[in-house]
Amino acid sequence: MEENLEQLAKSGATPIIKVAIFGPESTGKTTLATQLAEYYKTVWVPEFARDYLQEKLDSGRGICDIDDMLPIAYGQTKLENESALIANKYLFCDTNLLVTKVFSELYYDYCDSLLDKAARAHQYDLFFLTDIDVPWEDDGLRDSPEGRETVFEVFKQSLIDNKKPFITISGNKEIRLKKAVAIIEELTLALQMGFTSLDYLQIYEHGISLENIKNQLAIFNEGILKSILVQPATINNGILKLSEAEFEQKANLFDANKNTFKIKKFVPASGAASRMFKFLSTFLNEFDFGNETINAYINRKKDTELSLFIVGMDKFSFFEAVDLKLKEIYPDFNALERDYKNYYFIKMLLSPKYFDFANKPKGILPFHKYETHVATPIEEHLYECAFYAASNNQSNLHLTVTENHQTQFEDIIKKEKGKIEAKSNTNIEVSYSYQKMETDTIAVDAKNKPFRNEKGMLVFRPGGHGALIENLNAIDADVVFIKNIDNVIQNNIQQISFYKKALAGVLIELQFQIFGFLKTLDNKEVDSISINEILVFLKKQLNIEWNDDFHEFKLKNQISKLKEILNKPIRVCGMVINEGEPGGGPFWVRGTDGRLTLQIVETSQVDLNNKQQLKILANATHFNPVDLVCGLKNYKGESFDLKRFVDPNSGFIVHKNHAGIDLKAYELPGLWNGAMANWLTVFVEVPLFTFNPVKTVNDLLKQAHQPL
Repeated sequence: MEENLEQLAKSGATPIIKVAIFGPESTGKTTLATQLAEYYKTVWVPEFARDYLQEKLDSGRGICDIDDMLPIAYGQTKLENESALIANKYLFCDTNLLVTKVFSELYYDYCDSLLDKAARAHQYDLFFLTDIDVPWEDDGLRDSPEGRETVFEVFKQSLIDNKKPFITISGNKEIRLKKAVAIIEELTLALQMGFTSLDYLQIYEHGISLENIKNQLAIFNEGILKSILVQPATINNGILKLSEAEFEQKANLFDANKNTFKIKKFVPASGAASRMFKFLSTFLNEFDFGNETINAYINRKKDTELSLFIVGMDKFSFFEAVDLKLKEIYPDFNALERDYKNYYFIKMLLSPKYFDFANKPKGILPFHKYETHVATPIEEHLYECAFYAASNNQSNLHLTVTENHQTQFEDIIKKEKGKIEAKSNTNIEVSYSYQKMETDTIAVDAKNKPFRNEKGMLVFRPGGHGALIENLNAIDADVVFIKNIDNVIQNNIQQISFYKKALAGVLIELQFQIFGFLKTLDNKEVDSISINEILVFLKKQLNIEWNDDFHEFKLKNQISKLKEILNKPIRVCGMVINEGEPGGGPFWVRGTDGRLTLQIVETSQVDLNNKQQLKILANATHFNPVDLVCGLKNYKGESFDLKRFVDPNSGFIVHKNHAGIDLKAYELPGLWNGAMANWLTVFVEVPLFTFNPVKTVNDLLKQAHQPL
């Protein structure tokens, strides 16, 4: 081959994938290159400089100097190009010209322009940066082991400066090989899917599985199967209606047994308050200040929400704080016309410089005004936690938050927790988790191709509250109460607690029976009488029916099937009378296997072009207020793997916007929808007053959020 520094171009229908092993001396580059070549039955490119410098030393021409850099570069390029011609799918390079360039600059503070240009131009599908966590070995040619950290950082920075796709490989040689193989397998899949190496690196750093992305792209192309509604769940047809005496019995059952359980309250609390103040943000953007009155704007926009806000302004718990700040900023504030006062009030409420309410999480906003203080939702949840989610004078509250908001929650909890603990004689432990980056989903454009931002990078979006099944899965508890952050009230906490405990009583009563049946099924002496008793229970208590041919199965097959059905996590869901609130409701749904099951279904899961489905949807009598009590352990006391019970076909495709450009995003099956689709499910009607969400700021004007 002619002596030059040009890298052999990729060719053929399936060009080889080149991986460069990159790093300082004595960091295991050769070991990893040979391991990978052996694993993939291909060739590897050795370090030309080693033989070249050894021969120079042996011949008495001295050690390496600046004049050796270019000959080493020529020799390394030739070795690589020759190896590329005979490689099998992959080529692993023990070193490359970028290594030579770094050494030249590091030792001689100079790099020949030909070497510099070639080192930058040579392309590899991936660089493995070998860490310095292996012992330094003296082979007679290497420099001293001192300063390894500094040299390593120089090598790392060279990859960053030259925009090379790299992943650091650490650990012993067995661990390194395992990691490298896993990465190469995913890289190969990414390239086959049309992604670039830099795309793969972005995906890798996000922690998202290529298989998940592949499935998500298929969903965009093929669409999502809509739920097949058969009929709404109604009283005595999927929804259990209890008398007050029965509610009391269930609540007492919970109180009598709660000290035997590990109990936790789980509150998704990462949601920002932007929707609460959306109509106010619109007003600030569209109001022609100085040229029209607020009343004229209200009439022009038919904005009844703004009218209600202004009329009830002094009833909000935050009114006095905002009003006080306005008078501090504007000394003549009281002399201003009413329109100016109202405009400045709204502006200060949303201004990032002052209150910035629309950009804060709902959980830390002032909701309720008491005689002595103003309370936030998180404080109300602490009270609730102590009242109904405690055992052995211990209460546990788990919040899923956005990482950069956690300290704001902590500040409020630190201030209020001690008072609540003293009042309730209960110790409250608070823990936090974040929605995992690996649950984010890829966005696509109108043609279902991966969407890229202005920098050409892939765009990933949070997968919705369904991603929190991962967080719930990590909870160590027997009984978990789930409730939204904004569904709190100022009054009647005793009554709220009563119904929560009653739902928990329904749960543990079911568990007693189910666990008993499962233990019976484990007994080899189980007979047809026991089987029939279980079938009756499934029908009456869990709304699960079997075809008549079930009795034709062999006994061992009947036992196996019943254990499969019964050994699942349980959810008891409170349901309230439907008053037109947006959100999911309880329905009988026909699954892909033809069976009917009880499910919470969102409007977006229904084919709204189907008149029959639309009619069933409209006939719903109840609404899901996200009021759940869950059993997360099996009859042996082991935690379920909740991810096994998700219906992967119940996600959502939503339309969003990025920097003014429309895109499509995929949201994972909702936490209390598809993520719990294959749980044992019981719906119980609870009083409407237990449901008091704050979707807009005006909801805080409702009686449940006002002082008595």
